[in-house]
Amino acid sequence: MADQNFVDRIRIFCQSGNGGAGSSHFRREKFVPLGGPDGGDGGRGGHVIVRGNRNRWTLLHLKFQKHNKAGHGQPGAGQRCSGHSGEDVILDVPLGTVIKDEESGNVLLEINEHNEELILFEGGLGGRGNWHFKTSTNQAPTYAQPGTSGHEGWVTFELKLLADVGLVGFPNAGKSTLLSVVSAAKPKIASYAFTTLTPNLGMVSYRDDQSFVMADIPGIIKGASEGKGLGIRFLRHIERNACLLFIVPADADNIVEAYKILLAELEAYNPELVLKERVLGISKADLIDDELQELILHELQGFLPDHLDVVFFSSVSGEGVMSLKDVLWRIMNQ
Repeated sequence: MADQNFVDRIRIFCQSGNGGAGSSHFRREKFVPLGGPDGGDGGRGGHVIVRGNRNRWTLLHLKFQKHNKAGHGQPGAGQRCSGHSGEDVILDVPLGTVIKDEESGNVLLEINEHNEELILFEGGLGGRGNWHFKTSTNQAPTYAQPGTSGHEGWVTFELKLLADVGLVGFPNAGKSTLLSVVSAAKPKIASYAFTTLTPNLGMVSYRDDQSFVMADIPGIIKGASEGKGLGIRFLRHIERNACLLFIVPADADNIVEAYKILLAELEAYNPELVLKERVLGISKADLIDDELQELILHELQGFLPDHLDVVFFSSVSGEGVMSLKDVLWRIMNQ
């Protein structure tokens, strides 16, 4: 994903169409002097529809569509002819998009399936023509029903990436390097903090032609929940992951402390994130020998939960990468 092209939050105005007015027409034909009412119904106003599209990965295309207005319904006509319905506005969005009302913050819609279509704002109803109102005592009603107004308002579109595994770690922990090794994704990699500025997705191939999706988000630092670093802007992209892979480099000063800081920042953002399945991956394992790995693993056992899987791996040498995939696959399918 190109940094400048990735947009995961936009604010736009949407307006559905008004319903068309009913007709107060009377039948007028040769040799039919008292034809009676035959006014048709007005057409409904156009809907504002949101549709899921698996080929979209960003909200960039909507960034320059600030105002989206559906067409109005046409009025009815004689001979009980109904008016045309207003033209619908269809907004294609990536899977995982959440639409919220800007004022209240309430979630209006959530799109998770390809070609799933949900109505954001319904168009106004068309008015009924005067033929609906004829009775035995009022055989020539001269009135018809007006159409109802559509709905309008400012809404916020937020994209939450759909992935199986989410990478969590400090800047320069090796998250982007791992993603580039296990998938065809090409995230920016450099030896300075916050190289990754936007989320990246990669399809990870596994045994027997199976695969899963991995998401890399910008690094988290202590105090991110208070706005430090890149803050918590991108943490919503791991809310839907089945498993979280915490990555701490083998040359970190204190691996346990680093893991606890990451966990605390996630809990401060959303307590439900700490309930997800987790794996601790210790990257850059090529910098230490087997004896030192055993020593680190022995020290970690006294501080970390027993059910937490710890895997040493190196994206550069490939050491432990397949074992890491095995652990992730087992957790996702248990």
